[in-house]
Amino acid sequence: MALGSWKSFNFFIVTPVKAIDESDNVPPLFEGADITALTSGSDTLFIGTSVGIVHVVNSAFKIVRSFPTYENDSEHVGSIRHIKQVEGTKLLVTVSEDLSTEPVLKVWALDKTERKTGLPRCQSTVTIQNGRRQFPISAFATTPSLSLVAVGFANGSIVLIRGDLIHDRGSKQRIIFESEEPITNLCFSPPPTTPNAHAHHGGFGPYRHTPAPDGGDTLYVSTIGRILTLITAGKGTGQPRVLEPQGCGPGCMKPAVDFSSEEKGLAGEGSDIVVARDDAIYFYGPNGRGACYAYEGPKEMVHIFKNYVALVSPPASQPSTAPKSGGMTGTLKRLVGRGVATTVTEDPFDVTKFTLLDTELKFVAHSERLISGVKQVFSTWGDLFVLTFDGKVHRYHEVSLQEKLGILYARNLYIPAINLAQKAGVGEAKLRAIYRRYADYLYGKGDWDGSMQWYIKAIGKSNEEGVSTVIRKFLDTQRIHNLIEYLEELHMHDIATSDHTTLLLNCYAKLKDIEKLEKFIKVSSGEGLKFDVDTAIAMCRQAGYYEQAVYLAERQGEHEAVVGILVENLGKVDEALGYTKRLEPEIAYSSLMRYARTFLQEVPQQTTDFFIEYYTGRYIARKKEEPGAQMQHQEGRIQSYLNASLLQQLPYMGGGGQLEISDSAGGEGGTVPLDLPAPYKPPKPRTAFSSFVDHAKEFVEFLENVLETAREGVLSEGDRVDIYTTLFEMYLQRANEAKTKEEKQQWETKAKGIIEDKETSIDTSNVLLLSHLSNFRDGTVLVREQQGLRFDIFRSCCSAGDTAGAVRALKKYGAEEPQLYVAALSYFTSSPKVLADVGEAELQRVLKVIDEQGLMKPLQVVQTLSTNAVATVGMVKRYLGDTIEKERREIENNRRMIETYKTETEKKKAEIEDLGSKPSVFQSQRCLACSLQLELPTVHFLCKHSFHQRCLNNVDDNPECPTCSASNQTIRTLRKAQDEYADRHEYFNSQLQESRDKLGTVSEFFGKGVMAAPPVFN
Repeated sequence: MALGSWKSFNFFIVTPVKAIDESDNVPPLFEGADITALTSGSDTLFIGTSVGIVHVVNSAFKIVRSFPTYENDSEHVGSIRHIKQVEGTKLLVTVSEDLSTEPVLKVWALDKTERKTGLPRCQSTVTIQNGRRQFPISAFATTPSLSLVAVGFANGSIVLIRGDLIHDRGSKQRIIFESEEPITNLCFSPPPTTPNAHAHHGGFGPYRHTPAPDGGDTLYVSTIGRILTLITAGKGTGQPRVLEPQGCGPGCMKPAVDFSSEEKGLAGEGSDIVVARDDAIYFYGPNGRGACYAYEGPKEMVHIFKNYVALVSPPASQPSTAPKSGGMTGTLKRLVGRGVATTVTEDPFDVTKFTLLDTELKFVAHSERLISGVKQVFSTWGDLFVLTFDGKVHRYHEVSLQEKLGILYARNLYIPAINLAQKAGVGEAKLRAIYRRYADYLYGKGDWDGSMQWYIKAIGKSNEEGVSTVIRKFLDTQRIHNLIEYLEELHMHDIATSDHTTLLLNCYAKLKDIEKLEKFIKVSSGEGLKFDVDTAIAMCRQAGYYEQAVYLAERQGEHEAVVGILVENLGKVDEALGYTKRLEPEIAYSSLMRYARTFLQEVPQQTTDFFIEYYTGRYIARKKEEPGAQMQHQEGRIQSYLNASLLQQLPYMGGGGQLEISDSAGGEGGTVPLDLPAPYKPPKPRTAFSSFVDHAKEFVEFLENVLETAREGVLSEGDRVDIYTTLFEMYLQRANEAKTKEEKQQWETKAKGIIEDKETSIDTSNVLLLSHLSNFRDGTVLVREQQGLRFDIFRSCCSAGDTAGAVRALKKYGAEEPQLYVAALSYFTSSPKVLADVGEAELQRVLKVIDEQGLMKPLQVVQTLSTNAVATVGMVKRYLGDTIEKERREIENNRRMIETYKTETEKKKAEIEDLGSKPSVFQSQRCLACSLQLELPTVHFLCKHSFHQRCLNNVDDNPECPTCSASNQTIRTLRKAQDEYADRHEYFNSQLQESRDKLGTVSEFFGKGVMAAPPVFN
């Protein structure tokens, strides 16, 4: 690529170097000094002079140290033609030359001094042998470790010195190359960064052998006629390999690495060296020529600074150093270092040109014309320096990256700015800012498509705030395609918000681009959805793309949304119910309850079966069947289906897993995996009641099936009561809605069965209320019967005017509830119609029972019958006659009992009187305890019983007859109880209330002494 098409910038600030204490003058070090060699390294500048003196210069361009390269005048070996500092060490290499003697190479340790002279210590000295041929040194190169030193001569020979020059452990040198052309440059291959550092450029392969750690395995040689390589690794050098049949002038070949900088240099060009010739700039590697850049004009010097190539082009009047230009004489003069120094030319247009090139990004970083010729180019302290023949030093300081970008922005050169930023390794955030700036520039020029491409590249997490600005720029309908592209990229970068998703889907809907819409939502498996799915689903539903909304919801696991779209938008209720059956228990329950009424309206039987299965704990999530899978192995799995159906009827076991059942027709496997219910807790049945509004038939089926689990002990007591109560209500509702008497009787029988079932635990008040509201008298009767409310049953029949029912209740409950006869007497004689319905025989039976059981006094019966004129005297004549006769017999019996009690009382009083006033005669001759003949001491009791004193257990002041003690104790206990009853008035009242004969009860308590006055003690 020709340099004429490269952009030219000014990325360097040029300032003349002046001494600190002499700010207006050039440092005296360079002004008029006979400098023959110059090098830099380790933040220090080293200058060699023609008199063999080395000056060490600091960053202030002050000589901090000077020392001769010879010990005495007799040892003077000439001027210093080459000098090199080993980077990162305190070692300095000098090559002194005097054509009268052999050149001398010395290695100096600057951190060590000689005790006598105070000069740096010379580590080793080597006399360079050129076969006793007196030719000047034209080129010099070393490896970083000084293990190899190559010296080229003007006669075309190269001497390779190998050994430990640092510790002076000996070295060997030999001539490894000879030619008829003078050697112009020597370079060792730089240390490799990777084994295949050259493999990615120009199609070059890796090294043919393992590179040396510090480089030097290949020696690059240039003459005035060709460029070649010599292998220095190993003992031999092998045959030289010609890389190019054209050579270059001295100073026009350099390593493609700046050892003084931390940057990689130009090693990325795929080559080890850079060569400047009159037609172009070439890069070479061990396998041949790499990249080249056409640049016409003579070249005098090349230098690598960081990632730049510095070129020095001589004035047009000066002949070229290239052989084809006929400038051989000038080249030889430069080789031997005795050419006439270029001075300030009198022609203002005949000047030296100094150029800095960035070959990677292909632009000119700096270009300048110098009146005086360039003597040396060196880099140190982070800057590039140029020493001219008039003794002036120019500093070239590279501006910051931000200043470079500012220069490029000012010229609207955004592509070079982007390349420059990428090369500098700036962060992604700053790089995206440049993209955004370039996109704004293109948008201002009206390049919508181009600007959108760069807006897309500027998308990132760090500049999300600028997204809205870009979107507003492309909201015009004419640019909707650009907007779609941008929004799609936002979703791909996972920084889109719900508003962006909404806008993108609106754009698709506006263009009616179904293909793009499906491509947007149906991403390939594994990539994941890079947008707000909820927003996308809502927008698809709003725009009418229901199938896409279903796909998105199902893909994202939004199962409720899937069911909602199928039911509300597509009207596919059957399919929605089937999808719900494939969900996990907790999710299926939510969808089922939300759309239960719709399911029951459209597919009542399937929905009812689903409710029963779920609420009985037998729910198993179905698997989605592929097309055609339904008929697969159908004939061979009939038995398995039956087994699965039977298994679902088993009680809920609370476990999950699979059960293998035998399948004789199922193929080679012999078993069929049968899914068991996943462990989940069935909800309370009450939660499903509201779903069955207006679906009484399905509701009854649901409740009856759930009750089956209640008998298995799965439901709690509260749930059982809820179900029984609701089912009772539904039975009554179905009975009232029945169109035939048989159907109504059937439902009422079921309702009675619930009441009569002892396991129902249904609340009585609920049954009574529901029976009353539904006019179900049998239910009321059954409940009152169960609770012993027989009087209420009879009273309800009387209130309803059901005389036959009242008679039935009287016959059924009269034995257990005698007071019903009293109420029946009043009811039967309440009206002539009731009495006619009952009949005189039934009235006589009631009167007989009342009389036999003493339920009413005859006077009370008469008073009851006399309240109205329904009953006649003839109806109760027989009753009254029997009652009077009975009373007469009872009075006669009472009189006889009174006479008997009086006689017994008088007799007892007489006995007591005799005991107190007359002596008692004891005639017993034997002891009642031992049956032996009585003998003194003897104890006689007034009850006529006698005992030996020894036979009595206790003889004290109040002895008691052992024979009569039991009866006496009983009497005392009864008396004590009577005394206690005298204070227990509540007991007397309760007995009086419960007694049928009130007067008899009072007499009984009076006879027991309960009502006697308490004794008075003085």
